[in-house]
Amino acid sequence: MIQLNVKEILKQKGKSKYWLFNEMNNIGTISYSNFNALVEMKTKSIKYENIDKLCQILDCNVADLITRL
Repeated sequence: MIQLNVKEILKQKGKSKYWLFNEMNNIGTISYSNFNALVEMKTKSIKYENIDKLCQILDCNVADLITRL
């Protein structure tokens, strides 16, 4: 199983989910429902584009963002 570590990274950086949503929309457009499903691990797929955006905004590598359990 694959897990996104978005919440953990946000906590480490002292940032909120709302901040991340706004930052993602500064780069491109994502609906809040899709964003929330992504962060809460309630989605079955994720676009490479969104992985790239998350890494750019959170200043992390893909290996930091994704964990295989």
